[in-house]
Amino acid sequence: MKQLRLKNITLVQHPLIDHSLTVLRDTHCSTADFRQHSGIVSQILILEATKNLHVVNKTIQTPLAKMIGKRLKNDVVVVPVLRSGLAMLMELQDFLPSTRVGFIGLHRDEKTAQAHQYYEKLPKIFASHKVFLIDPMLATGGSLIASMNMLREKGAKNITIVCIVSAPEGISEINKAYPDVHIYTAAIDKHLNTQKFIVPGLGDFGDRYFGTI
Repeated sequence: MKQLRLKNITLVQHPLIDHSLTVLRDTHCSTADFRQHSGIVSQILILEATKNLHVVNKTIQTPLAKMIGKRLKNDVVVVPVLRSGLAMLMELQDFLPSTRVGFIGLHRDEKTAQAHQYYEKLPKIFASHKVFLIDPMLATGGSLIASMNMLREKGAKNITIVCIVSAPEGISEINKAYPDVHIYTAAIDKHLNTQKFIVPGLGDFGDRYFGTI
């Protein structure tokens, strides 16, 4: 198999990620365990992906004295790709409860692996916004590229992708289509199979998370 040169990718490594990914990949993993451990991985990824958000000084009064603290400067917009991205949205909102949320619904044709849009609802997006595009599985990259096309049309300039499991082929396609977009992921798997599923992967994330297998 051709070795792909991947750019703008951060592989987030942590013992808790290693443990939780093993639980998630196991075909015997229950729905409850799948939800719990996808949440653990998502939160670690989000902490890493947001560590470069800018802060500004803010003077506050503690019970004992005045002090200069920090508050977030960036206006953040998070956009989950439906439906699997909802799982990661729940975790992100624990850290950024007041952030604005947009939604993009895309359905992958199982025969062609092409993404077809069925829903879009986005807030006003400006060039100054920090946009996090979240989708647990980065396979061919088609859904995320289609999502970024929509976000760029709405005015987004600063987009970061956060995924749990990624395939080299999908990363490479995003690198070519959007060389300025950075990707954070917990795993870069071996390859896509002939049906365009990630190998070894973890199966259909949405079905396993929502219990619709």
